[in-house]
Amino acid sequence: MDVISRLEKEKLVPVIKLDTPEQALPLVDALAKGGITVAEVTFRTDAAAASIKLIKENRPDILVGAGTVLTLEQLDAAIDAGAEFIVSPGFNPAIVQACIDRNIPITPGVTNPSQVEQAMHMGLKVLKFFPAELSGGIPMLKAFGSVYNARFMPTGGLNVDNFTDYLALPNVVACGGSWMVKGEYIKEGQYDTVTELSAAAKGRIK
Repeated sequence: MDVISRLEKEKLVPVIKLDTPEQALPLVDALAKGGITVAEVTFRTDAAAASIKLIKENRPDILVGAGTVLTLEQLDAAIDAGAEFIVSPGFNPAIVQACIDRNIPITPGVTNPSQVEQAMHMGLKVLKFFPAELSGGIPMLKAFGSVYNARFMPTGGLNVDNFTDYLALPNVVACGGSWMVKGEYIKEGQYDTVTELSAAAKGRIK
C-alpha cells in the first residue's frame, strides 16, 4: 500500500512535537493502542530526526512522516532518519522538487488557487491545506473541489468537534490534528489520555 492510500485509510494524522527522542516510542504506542498507526513528527525541535529513526527502527508498522520541513537540510535529515512522507507548512518549490527527485511523497501547504495550481503543475495530487480554519475552512475546500482535481489534508484548527465535517468532503484524504497529542500530555507522560482521545476520534470516523 502506498503512502497516500495508507493516509486515506488512516483518515487522521497526529501532528507531533517531541522534546526528546525518549518520548517517541511511548507516544506512538499510545496512539496505536487508540487505533492510530500514523504519525507526523514535526521539525519544530531538535529531537525530530532521532525520534523518526527510533520509530522506524522499533515500530516498523507505524507510518511516520516528517512535518514542518522548511529547509533542504531538514529534508535530508528526515529522509536519512527514515521518514516515509514529508509535510511542509507552505509551498516551497525547492523542497517539492527535491522530494520529487528523491521519490518521497510530499504534501506542501497551500491556501489559495495560485498555490494549488503550482503544486498541480509539479505533478502533486495531495496537498496540505494549512492553516485550514483560518484560511476559509470547509467552504474554501468546497470551492477548490469545484475546479481542481486535487485532494487535501487539512490541518490547523481542526479538533474532535469538526474534523469529521472535513472528512465528509470528497476532496479530503485525511485530517491533521494535534488535540490528541498536546504538548502537556507528552511532557507529563499522560499516555493514557493520548490513547483515550485517539480511540474517541477513531470512533467518530465513519
